[in-house]
Parts: sequence; structure tokens; C-alpha cells
Amino acid sequence: MDLNCYFEQWQCSPQIDKNTFAQIRRYLALNCYKWDAQVGDVSALATFALMLPQQIWTQLAALAEQLTTEANAAELELVQNPELIKELGLPRQIIQVISNKSVNLTPAAARVVRFDFHPTANGWQISEANYDVPGGYTEAANFSKLMAQQFPGTTLAGDPASQLVDALTQKMQPGGHIALLSATGYMEDQQITAYLAELLYQRGCITHLANPHQIHWQNGVAHLKTEWYRGSLDAVMRFYQGEWLIQLTRNCDWSYFFRGSQTPICNPGSALLIESKRFPLVWKRLTSSLNTWKALLPETRDPRQVNWLKDRSWLLKSAFCNTGDTVMMPGVSDRSKYKSTVCHILLHPHQWIAQRCFQTLPLTTPIGIMYPCIGVYTVNGKAAGIYGRIAPKPLIDFAAIDVAVLIQK
Repeated sequence: MDLNCYFEQWQCSPQIDKNTFAQIRRYLALNCYKWDAQVGDVSALATFALMLPQQIWTQLAALAEQLTTEANAAELELVQNPELIKELGLPRQIIQVISNKSVNLTPAAARVVRFDFHPTANGWQISEANYDVPGGYTEAANFSKLMAQQFPGTTLAGDPASQLVDALTQKMQPGGHIALLSATGYMEDQQITAYLAELLYQRGCITHLANPHQIHWQNGVAHLKTEWYRGSLDAVMRFYQGEWLIQLTRNCDWSYFFRGSQTPICNPGSALLIESKRFPLVWKRLTSSLNTWKALLPETRDPRQVNWLKDRSWLLKSAFCNTGDTVMMPGVSDRSKYKSTVCHILLHPHQWIAQRCFQTLPLTTPIGIMYPCIGVYTVNGKAAGIYGRIAPKPLIDFAAIDVAVLIQK
């Protein structure tokens, strides 16, 4: 596999002027549901773009599609093997439901994945696959589109949101009802479902912004019970983390997100099997080919297999780490947080993994040295666009800055 990444050809655009950037931010907030463009006094959007040569995008797209194909095959194998499912750090209730082979798997309305790529001296590596509920759609499409208008000769890698809603509507009749689920009180999640709902509405769907507590099943068909609509649904778009589903009340049978639903869901709950950071621990017992994963994902071990307390070449993360919130990287993570997490890892090692650290290549930007992360989407197995983020440290977490990624024509 050719991992030559042409890093010497990477470049950043100049910063755009304040007035133009203010107009971009305003447009994103008012028209594209980008409500968190600033956190406190810090802008969450970079005032410059990251320029990639076409050959880099071609390579990343091919790698992401290969990763998706391999993961889909592994998922189908895992759902037939309850013993391997137990190794993935899932809640006990979910293990019981997804291991019940007597009930059919819930069908997918569409499949969307995002792989986070990092440039290293040894080529591309991925830190994880956002296989359950990936975000970043507005930034990947609208922010990049507005920035591309400032730099002639550039274009977008793709529009993952549009490709996702196109995939969803292919299986729906005009005027079909679709619920878009997110957690109450999480603005960063609700802005994503609001944006996708707008795109679906433009394609003739009747959309409902809701939370999972309002979903009920009758004979395997999902129904929405709210003040504004009570009736069946043609599809469900889930932007609610799979491991949270067990917290739902009894009258909302969350098990249908995994098995037994006749209503297609995006993404179905079985995506959690690949979302788990402990997925690499079962590779040796799978017959599915995972050659691309093995080439791109750093060595991953159970914490009990390595001396991570003394060997600083390992980072730790929980099985269902989100936005880098539980990544513990020696010398990078907050020291007090690192110490407080050690006890939990020692008590519950089956919920964590140790992953070999890799050195992300730094990038010179108009605001100083930054470390890039290139999130590549696939929708139903086809590459669909890029969500770019940069950070002043080699750890991409919730504090990272969104950056438009443009492809040089």
C-alpha cells in the first residue's frame, strides 16, 4: 500500500480579512445552523484554509472506502459471535440484545462513517473511526464552500450532508416522515439534526426534531409520540450515542435500535461494534480481511497487556471515547486529569484500551504551529468529503479549531 502522503505539498492559505470572515460566520449561524462558531473569547473557526493537492484527496478517499468495506464485513461477522462481542466494552444490556441472533438486525436507512486521518513521518495513520454518530457536516460542506469562494482554483472534497440525505431519501416516498434524534440540552448535537432536517425538508420529507424518549415501537415499526405528531415513521436518523440508549425509560424499548425494528435507522445500533476502540482486540479471531485497518491504526492492546504506567509510548482511551474526552496522552493531557483517570483504568481495564502513540507532523499556519486531523466521510461506502480540525497540541479534542479543507484543482 502506497502511503506516500505528499506532505511537502501541503500549504495553508493566507488569512482572510476580518470583515469577510465575520460575514462567513454570520451566514453559517443564520443559514447553516452553525451556532458554536465561538467558544468564550476564542473563535472555533480558522480564518484560513488548509490546501490539499488532488492526489492526497484521491488517496484518502480510496483508503476510507477500503476501511469501510473491511469494517462492514467485520461487523457482519461480529454480530454472529457473542463471545467476541463481550470483548468490546459494551454495556451488559446491549451485549444481551445484540447477541440475540433469533431477532433480525435493524436495517440501515443509510450508513455514514468518518475516519480521522493524521499525517506522520511513516505515512497516514488513523486515530479512530467515528462509526456510530459522526458529526461535522456543516463545517465540512458550508464552511469549506464559503472559504473556497475566497480562493480561486480550489474546490471541496465533497458535501457529506447532501450525500447523506440523498441516501436517506432514496428509500423513502415523497412526503415520508423521518425523525432526527439528539439529546436534549446538547446544542452541538441539535444544530446537526436541525441542519440535516432542513436538507431533508428541501427534498420533500416531513421532518421531526425529537429525542429518543419520544420514539415507541408497534409491531416493530417506529412511532413518534409528541404534541405535534403522533404516528408512524418511515425512517429514523440517530444523532444520539449508541451507548447512551440504555438510559432511556422502559416505555421506549431501545433494543429496536439494534434488532427487531422494521423501520430503517441511520446508523443502526450494530455500528457500535466497530465504534468500540476495543475492536482491534478481536481482529485475530475474525476471518474478515482487515489489512487496511492493520496498516493505518496504531498498535492497540488491552491495558492489562502492557506496562502503560511506566512506558510513555502508550496513550489510553475508553472504549467509547467521544471528541477525545477520555484520551490520556502522557506529556500532553492535563496532569491532574491523567492522575484521576488512572484509578478508573486499573479498576475497569475491560472498558479501556492502550494505543501506541504516533507523532503527527506539525503544520506551519498563519497562527503558528498546529497539528492537523483530516476526517474523511464515507456514505454507503463511498467517500463523501472532509472535516478538518487543527490544534496547538497533537491531541484533537473538543477544543480543536475547525478548518476548511480545500482541494487544489
